[in-house]
Amino acid sequence: MKNVTIPDGYNQVMPYLIVSNGEGFLAFVRKVFGAEEKYKEMRDENNIKHAEVRIGGSVIMLAQSTEKYQPQTAGMFIYVDNADEAFEKALQEGATEIMKPADQEYGRCGGVQDPFGNTWWITSVE
Repeated sequence: MKNVTIPDGYNQVMPYLIVSNGEGFLAFVRKVFGAEEKYKEMRDENNIKHAEVRIGGSVIMLAQSTEKYQPQTAGMFIYVDNADEAFEKALQEGATEIMKPADQEYGRCGGVQDPFGNTWWITSVE
């Protein structure tokens, strides 16, 4: 695709999640991965219509599920400074263990499923 115009601060491909608890998801990624909220528009006082968070140089978009738009989860691979620490933070914030952090040929990696059904492969390279 030639001459694709991408707004500043966005990536050409970004995950768009539909989660059962938008505020809970935002709190999880802030606490575990240091995400910064870029934007949030509410559908009503309790439901997120559209939100965006930045983790490092990446953007994740999300919305709260509705009857029409049911939850849609994803599997994500994320680089962090310390895989073991991020893995433990994720568990403290309600994630469940998929795989304990272990040394792999590509770095130290562990897997969790967040409380909203998304899988995170948390990886650090030393």
